[in-house]
Amino acid sequence: MTIAQKRATSPKFENSFLSGLQKQLPELIPPAIALLIFLTIWQIFSWTPGATLPGPIQVIQDTRILILYPFYDKGGTDKGLFWQIGASLQRVAISYTLAAIVGIALGVLIGVNKTMSKALDPLFQLLRTVPPLAWVPISLAALRQNEPAALFVIFITAIWPILINTAVGVTQIPQDYNNVAKVLQLSKKEYFLNILIPSALPYIFTGLRIAIGLAWLAIIAAEIVMSGIVGIGFFIWDAYQNNNVSEVILALVYIGVVGLILDKLMAALQNWILPSEQK
Repeated sequence: MTIAQKRATSPKFENSFLSGLQKQLPELIPPAIALLIFLTIWQIFSWTPGATLPGPIQVIQDTRILILYPFYDKGGTDKGLFWQIGASLQRVAISYTLAAIVGIALGVLIGVNKTMSKALDPLFQLLRTVPPLAWVPISLAALRQNEPAALFVIFITAIWPILINTAVGVTQIPQDYNNVAKVLQLSKKEYFLNILIPSALPYIFTGLRIAIGLAWLAIIAAEIVMSGIVGIGFFIWDAYQNNNVSEVILALVYIGVVGLILDKLMAALQNWILPSEQK
């Protein structure tokens, strides 16, 4: 009886899998074709006389060991790409979390207090335009160590979109909501939890999504110029110093894939938390 049930249900499972795959094909085919065209053009250009960059075939041949063995660890900075990316992601997670906490808190403060907004807005507008690489020598001079300096560079880069978008979201709360809060005589805590945060949440997530991309960019920039630390940024710089261009290209591919995954995860979290009418 059990075998018969399994045999009866397996075709249904296969049909549902095939139907789901067929639904995804229209979404997968265009990017796959575009990627194939890009790789073909890149390979053709690499064959032209005088070309200095290796083509995709040469990159795979040169980095076969790194692709097949991402978990190797020979000590020091001689580690596989899994550990290099993992170290960078760990730094991003720490600094991004701090940036989210501080950015949301300051954004709410600026959004509800016009005096604070007028006082701090010029300073924030000045600091947010400073590129991540410009913070590296300042952070190294102040903190004297590579690790905390890298964390600070990520933090100072990621905080601005969170802070600014949160402040904008707070100022955009409909006046009707504020009038209802006054009529119901809501306490500050109730107003904060039931009106302010839900209303500003779409803006907050917009800032968080922008910030995660900037944080990933900042850690790469910080690690490139900070020697002696495990991370994908230093891996790129070390490969370039040793004239291993194929390793640099492979690392860039990994960076792009990880950045795409981080953005998709943040978008999925946004869709999961936000109510349907706010999406």
